[in-house]
Amino acid sequence: MERDVLTLTPTHDPMIIEAAIERLVRRFYEKGDADDLLGPIFRAVPELEAHLVVIMDFWSRQLIGTDRYMGRPFPPHWKLELTPEHFDRWMALFTETAREELPAELAAKAEEKAGHMATAFKAGLFPLRGPDGRPLRLPRD
Repeated sequence: MERDVLTLTPTHDPMIIEAAIERLVRRFYEKGDADDLLGPIFRAVPELEAHLVVIMDFWSRQLIGTDRYMGRPFPPHWKLELTPEHFDRWMALFTETAREELPAELAAKAEEKAGHMATAFKAGLFPLRGPDGRPLRLPRD
């Protein structure tokens, strides 16, 4: 299966794009840390700097096809105390930051990938609905 990656042109210097991805990730985590809903989750990340490098590698792979990230993003999120509202807020902050830090075509690609990921995570974490129609969380254990 061929991955959908941005074709780099002379105006897309990989070093410049990697620097933009780093700015995106760092700025997004600054905003998340300051956010009332996301802050407690972001501040609980152990070894934040090492985590940020993993996230930068993830987005580098998603956006320009590097091979630095080989993990699975879902399992680390399984035990977190997340609600659907966390994903909605995450998406809003991520979209805002991507538009601020990335070239327009990369921001659009990042938003698309992030939206797909948020949808998949919500489907995996909240596959059922209660009698009130609200998503139900599967047990973590």
